[in-house]
Amino acid sequence: MNKGVTEIEVKAILPTSGGCAVFLGNDVKVFVIYVDQMVGGAIGMFMNKQPKERPQTHDLMVDLLTALGARVQRIIINDFKDGVYFARIILAAENELHEQKIVELDARPSDSIALAVQQEAPIYISSTVWDEVEDMTEVLQKMEGFRAGGPDEE
Repeated sequence: MNKGVTEIEVKAILPTSGGCAVFLGNDVKVFVIYVDQMVGGAIGMFMNKQPKERPQTHDLMVDLLTALGARVQRIIINDFKDGVYFARIILAAENELHEQKIVELDARPSDSIALAVQQEAPIYISSTVWDEVEDMTEVLQKMEGFRAGGPDEE
């Protein structure tokens, strides 16, 4: 990858009154993207490798990609405007002649993250967006402490 991006990962998914907070980051910083409950649940299921009785929307999307010889290569959270994050899904497709094609699609970050987690593809954020996001590392640590039984538990 070029120097214009930073690799991140999903650190946690926590329920909120309006959906889910997806905490993303690395050892330097963590930030949050708020997603609806359905996509948050899907990301959590993919992270925990939970079996599903029936295919969900993201399962269907991956099945379609696979049938067409494509795979999520990586995703990039590439912009942040007026409180909204934007993302790109980078697909690598190979046909029966073994010719590879790279396809870049505009997508919601929530769907992009779900597909990346499901396909174990790397997640990146552009340097300009990374520099703008608020560091939520302490918030995540406090919330995880409360979920584990309280901040005083050892």
